[in-house]
Amino acid sequence: MSHPHPELGPPPPLPEGGLRVTPLGGLGEIGRNMTVFEYGGRLLIVDCGVLFPEEEQPGIDLILPDFSSIRDRLDDIEGIVLTHGHEDHIGGVPFLLREKPDIPLIGSKLTLALIEAKLQEHRIRPYTLQVAEGQRERIGPFDCEFVAVNHSIPDALAVAIRTPAGMAVHTGDFKMDQLPLDNRLTDLHAFARLSEEGIDLLLSDSTNAEVPGFVPPERDISNVLRQVFAGARKRIIVASFASHVHRIQQILDAAYEYGRRVAFVGRSMVRNMGIARDLGYLKVPPGLVVDVKTLDDLPDSEVVLVCTGSQGEPMAALSRMANRDHQIRIVEGDTVILASSLIPGNENAVYRVINGLTRWGANVVHKGNAKVHVSGHASAGELLYFYNICRPKNLMPVHGEWRHLRSNAELGALTGVPHDRIVIAEDGVVVDLVQGKAKIVGKVQAGYVYVDGLSVGDVGEPALKDRKILGDEGIISVFVVLDASTGKITGGPHIQARGSGIEDSAFGDVIPRITETLERTAQDGIVDPHQLQQLIRRTLGKWVSDTYRRRPMILPVVVEV
Repeated sequence: MSHPHPELGPPPPLPEGGLRVTPLGGLGEIGRNMTVFEYGGRLLIVDCGVLFPEEEQPGIDLILPDFSSIRDRLDDIEGIVLTHGHEDHIGGVPFLLREKPDIPLIGSKLTLALIEAKLQEHRIRPYTLQVAEGQRERIGPFDCEFVAVNHSIPDALAVAIRTPAGMAVHTGDFKMDQLPLDNRLTDLHAFARLSEEGIDLLLSDSTNAEVPGFVPPERDISNVLRQVFAGARKRIIVASFASHVHRIQQILDAAYEYGRRVAFVGRSMVRNMGIARDLGYLKVPPGLVVDVKTLDDLPDSEVVLVCTGSQGEPMAALSRMANRDHQIRIVEGDTVILASSLIPGNENAVYRVINGLTRWGANVVHKGNAKVHVSGHASAGELLYFYNICRPKNLMPVHGEWRHLRSNAELGALTGVPHDRIVIAEDGVVVDLVQGKAKIVGKVQAGYVYVDGLSVGDVGEPALKDRKILGDEGIISVFVVLDASTGKITGGPHIQARGSGIEDSAFGDVIPRITETLERTAQDGIVDPHQLQQLIRRTLGKWVSDTYRRRPMILPVVVEV
């Protein structure tokens, strides 16, 4: 199995007749999926998603793929193929189109409707090409065929990309639910046909590669939801992804059966479910869905609220309810259903929300205590079955953390893919398919690009480190006034602490040390303000560390008069 090396340098020029594959996100992580295919000097992008921040990234709203390796080649991009409408696959599109708005978007009806609504908020009108399963389109030098796959959102597609270098198949996110709610199966017949033609490189979803067996059918959840609805005496509040149409459909069905009305809460939830309903993907009986403002007129036993926040996102509706920071107040006897999985890294945030809701008296139903979620990603049994159908000549696991990629690679090897034809890459690692063999040839920049409010890419790791220090240890400011000619202190030192847990009165012990240090340096002829600030920082920092075992941010200010 090939694997990246930290000393990899920039890739050489792509050999004539070769296909280059560069993942810019989604490998070694769950999110910001983006893969760039290159042939004959032209580029085709598959997906462009976002990653949601974790606790150690304070103040960050979204994390984007790094576009720097393609920024000077935007004119070479033939289009962006979107496999489905989840945020981790389409959320980065507006930021790439800001740089070149006329890059065509290719996707299914629902996927394009979701991204078009998102782009409207960014005031971008995209060029789009709607495709469906079984359709084949020439996109520059890339001959693309689209294949139906089953996932936790309707209209998901895999894409087979034919070039003279060979055929690459990107599965997108998929599973093999044999009883899907929309009766749209993963098209194994199409994959078998592609296999007969010869799949030279298979890029396969790895998210559930560690999980044995097969994913249960989505419709298994219906009976569990009915039981929860039957036992609920007051309001039912359901948290789900704003794009999980199948899950919301089951909530609507249960609400209709038990005589409840449903209101959607949160802008993304209202927008996405409106789109799904208008396009016919969400079947809504007349009068079932009402505006949230009308719920006060209904008894609690007839109310269902559907909101976002199943991953503990701090600004999502459910988190704000748990923190008593939302117009909807959780009361004793409410039932809250978290109808989703735990994305790795979000566990603490989710359990914090569960505890908050429980504190106010809610009965919280989640994956840990009831079967209210099934995954949208193929488990190990399905992947083995899939590889035996596809028989890829080369395999590149995608979409997953390192443990998922490794497990997926091992599954491929079990089905007969030679070890030297399995490529385990990471973001930025460049893979060339030349003369039928895939191998790693170099690496491009593919770091995190942070979105903070209206700022994109301006906040880097040093700023995040400072934020973390401020959040964990606080800040101490020191203000000193010096005579510009003599360097003698004429005012201060004045010290103030914020968030450090140290009382301002405690600094009386260290002020003489700072004064002595400054007087000594003045005698040595050192009057440069920057040098003096460094001396103050070191003196005060050592005292705080020795006395309190803390390392707050120290901000010295030296003013010369």
